[in-house]
This record gives sequence, structure tokens and C-alpha cells, in this order.
Amino acid sequence: MTRVLTALASLVCLVLAAFGIAAGSPLSLFDAIGPRDPGGRQALRDEPFGEGDRRRLDVYVPVGASDRAPVLIFFYGGSWQSGTKDDYAFVGQALAAQGFVTVVPDYRLFPESPFPGFLEDGAQAVAWVRDNIAAYGGDPRRIVLAGHSAGAYNAVMLGLDPSYLRAAGVDPRVIRAVAGLSGPYDFAPFDTETSIRVFGGAPDPAATQPVTFAGPNAPPAFLATGEADTVVRPRNTQSLAAKLRAAHVPVQERIYPRLDHSDPLLALSVTFRSKAPVLAEMAAFLKGQALNRQQVTVGVR
Repeated sequence: MTRVLTALASLVCLVLAAFGIAAGSPLSLFDAIGPRDPGGRQALRDEPFGEGDRRRLDVYVPVGASDRAPVLIFFYGGSWQSGTKDDYAFVGQALAAQGFVTVVPDYRLFPESPFPGFLEDGAQAVAWVRDNIAAYGGDPRRIVLAGHSAGAYNAVMLGLDPSYLRAAGVDPRVIRAVAGLSGPYDFAPFDTETSIRVFGGAPDPAATQPVTFAGPNAPPAFLATGEADTVVRPRNTQSLAAKLRAAHVPVQERIYPRLDHSDPLLALSVTFRSKAPVLAEMAAFLKGQALNRQQVTVGVR
């Protein structure tokens, strides 16, 4: 079995290199050929949470789970310009196997949707979860948000700036914690092609930055990145973690040696889990915050 997994890992490495995963190319081949965690399964596919093809989501549930499991909404990356939930079944199943009812939504991309459209879509996905996730064994009062790269930005921004959830009719207190992998949180002024295109039209650049909202009411955060990440520099993680700590918000900061931009995401998979304990550490932090914090009484439709 070890030899088989080693050979498979080598094959996947070749595929990823050939298709340029580090630059944000589709993960469909990796998602298709890699082994999956047996402790999770897909329970719902292509469920609309708003109008249009980009407002659909998938739900993954733990095998044999009881009711009122914590809920994790995972946002994928792609520079806010590419990506599809269909390439992240390996993530949904891995997180479900950790005991989370896991939701992976699509969202509108640039140029159809510059800032803040993708955040508005994310908030709508949270509203759908609040209203519907109990039917799949999830607790709508115990929601955590997570993501990779641009998806990490989406997850953290939704957790830190409550205006988007409130506009979608969601009480921000249902978000018990956030987790960001390789995320950009402190990148103004805009000096890259992507940041200029996606955020350049924002009237207040500071209002686009998660660090702006890192105050005492922010949810606890798991922030992780790779030491060798040259796409989104580790200083983004360090800056946000420092500001949250200064506000006395619980933070777990992890900078994994030798990992690049894509590695923390790939480490969630069975094939590359030996790269770093990303899955175990993130799941333990989020589950602890979701289950151990004082119960919040909010309206659930």
C-alpha cells in the first residue's frame, strides 16, 4: 500500500506540475485521481443559494454523524478570477471526515464580479447554511469559515467585517471561528495586476483589507501559510495574526517550513497529508472553537 501511495503521489506531482497548479490552474485532474477520505461523503450537489450558475453549493457530511455537528464553509482560491467547487471534493470529504458538515460554494468571479461581489455571494451562502443545514445534520449556530488563497481572504473578511453577513440577514455571531490558508489579508496599496483589477475600483482601499477589521469582536482565527510562499507572502499571515493578538483575539498562527503557496491546500488531501499537519491542526482549532465557546442565541429561520 505504501508503494502504491508513493507512486500515486509521484504521478499527481507530475500532473500538477504539467498543469501549473501553483499558478492557480484547475485541480480537476488531481481531484479525480487522488484517493479520498472514507469518513466523509457528498450529500448534496449543485444546490442554488441565489440566482445564476455561480451561486450553487455542495454539501459533504461525516459518515455516521449525529445531529448538530459543527458546520464548516470552505471557499476555494483562484485570484477571484477562476475556480469551481467541482474541483474541491477532496477538501469537502476530508473536512467531513474530521466531523464537520462541510459546504463548498461557488461564487461570482472577476470580471463579472469585482470587489465586493464575491463577499456578497459568500454571505448569501452563509444565509443558506443558516436556513438549511440542520436538514444535513449541521448546527446552524456553530458555523466556521475557512478557505485557501483568495478563498482565505473571503472567509476571513466575512468573519471580520460583519457588514456583509448583516446585509444578507445573518447574525455575525453564528461565525464561531475562521481559518485561512495562504491568504492575502494586508495587501494595500494595490501594486499587482490582480489586486488592481479586482480591488482597484473600491472607493476606500482600507475597507477591502481584513487587517482593517481585526478588532476585539473578531472571531478566533487559525492562520497558516508556507514559509516558501512567493505568491502571497507570509507577512500577510503575520500581520493579521499580530493585529488580532493585540486585540486579545485567540489566534493560532502556523508558518510551515518549506511549503509553497499551494502546499497547505494540498496537505488537506490524503495524497499529500504528510507534507504538514495542516488538516489535523486546523480541524482541532476550529472544532474546539465551534464546540467549546459559549452557546450563542440567535434567530434561525
